[in-house]
Amino acid sequence: MKTNRRDFLCMSAFAGATAVMPGKGFAQLPVPGGSEFAGMAGAYAALVTPYKPDGSVNEEMIEKVIEYGLANGLAGFYLTGSTGEGFLLSNDERKLVYDRAVKTAHGRAKLIAHVGCLATQDAVELARHAAKIGIDWVSSVAPVYFGQNFDAAYAHYKTISEATDLPFMIYSIGQQIVPDRDLKFFDLKNVKGMKYTGYAYWTVKALRYRLPKPAIFFAGADEQELCAFAYGDTFSGCIGTTDNMIPAHHSQICRLAAEGRFAEAQPLMDEVVRFVDLVVSAPHASYWKSIMRYIGLDCGPARSPAGQPLGEAEYQAYAAKIDALGFIERRDNA
Repeated sequence: MKTNRRDFLCMSAFAGATAVMPGKGFAQLPVPGGSEFAGMAGAYAALVTPYKPDGSVNEEMIEKVIEYGLANGLAGFYLTGSTGEGFLLSNDERKLVYDRAVKTAHGRAKLIAHVGCLATQDAVELARHAAKIGIDWVSSVAPVYFGQNFDAAYAHYKTISEATDLPFMIYSIGQQIVPDRDLKFFDLKNVKGMKYTGYAYWTVKALRYRLPKPAIFFAGADEQELCAFAYGDTFSGCIGTTDNMIPAHHSQICRLAAEGRFAEAQPLMDEVVRFVDLVVSAPHASYWKSIMRYIGLDCGPARSPAGQPLGEAEYQAYAAKIDALGFIERRDNA
């Protein structure tokens, strides 16, 4: 069964351009005042979780993926979110991902630990571990399966956000933003941002101008991030799946948007759209994860039920479609 476009990015919510790093000397997208927001602007990979052939988490590959993203201008990494298969990992595995990311980043990137779990107390355990090891922010989706209503989401976020002193980022994925309602989330201790994986950007802007305190927002729909940045003072960056695979595209789009050079960003955005179109046409998540192999960073397949291992013929047929895009360097034999 093919994956629906919305379902794909809402459940899993891409290296070829010449990297121009948006570091010192480059314009940055706007961020609010406050030490917790300093250095947060830019493109973030929703980090893939790599596996060894035996199915265990591949710590060495986590390091390689992060180094690749840093070399191509990423500002940070969002850990064990939808793309990182967080709900298919044990809490111990998620802690391992956090630990290796902190060890690798060495303060060179911002790290956001997605701690969303079915049970609120499991999320609290992860949040406390993230705070202990030096993660910058924690984040969570709203309740999954149980408690899918505003009151339950409020209680869920309240408990997690009060478990540490880290700034907390709501992960709104596939949900409608209702500004007057969702404003209440920001009354909670440490709730200071939102990752918004949706398309109604005006609702985020409407929420933002209602807020009585500073907050930061990130766009999560890879194929529409330039649209989000056109709102000017609303979005400080992007967090997405494809930032793992074509990080230079996303970092340059952020830089060009910050400088108001939208016409120059459009060709890069066109390539991102073509890439996302290929990704969401795949039957399951192991296909898009196989793109990491294509760029020389083999992260294994997605865990069941998100995906299953690809046969070599399946991989090569998909790789041929990536070849046809013409802007991604193939390094699977490097």
